[in-house]
Amino acid sequence: MEEIDAGFEHGAHESTPAWTVFGDLMSGLLGAFVLILIGVLGVQLELASNLEAEIQKRQQEEQRREALERALAGPLASGRVTLDNGKIGISGNVLFALNSDHLQAEGQQLLKTLAPPISAYLAAGNQMLMVSGFTDDMPVRDNNRKFADNWELSAQRALTVTRTLIDEGVPPSAIFAAAFGAQQPVADNADAEGRARNRRVEMAPVPKSGANGKQVDG
Repeated sequence: MEEIDAGFEHGAHESTPAWTVFGDLMSGLLGAFVLILIGVLGVQLELASNLEAEIQKRQQEEQRREALERALAGPLASGRVTLDNGKIGISGNVLFALNSDHLQAEGQQLLKTLAPPISAYLAAGNQMLMVSGFTDDMPVRDNNRKFADNWELSAQRALTVTRTLIDEGVPPSAIFAAAFGAQQPVADNADAEGRARNRRVEMAPVPKSGANGKQVDG
């Protein structure tokens, strides 16, 4: 009888560690499951937050674009100005007389109207404005020999527009000028109409990191 009791006690002692190990295993699995669940919920919350931020960003960009379009409504309707994916194109005839870098009254008023929405657009998007001057391919007719060629004429026109926008409130750190001369025409220079289209100034927002080394205004 004593041998049976001893065997029973021996078996009981052997079975206890198995249940303990099983309990520890289940506790470990439960803990791992909880950690995974917390991780998944955290990722979902982050994704939802990022999505909401992206939606707000797009809404703000749309509002800035609409403000810019409203400011340009009159010039756009008359054909003096174009707007293509945020890039503003202004006819050279609106801004300057032929072979001149002196801003005309109509161009001065137009830039004054554009400065506030442009400033808001740039500030909200952490961008800079590249002001580019273009000419036709006709030699510069300058009796005063102020411009050696179309490169210098386009550069001075871009600088004139840049400085005018700065005077009207665009931060100097958010704008720079570039010159393209007769390069990159948008029409055929074979006739007067095409040359008039090529004489233009374009203003395009660019990321601040992409503006390094492009500034002309010293």
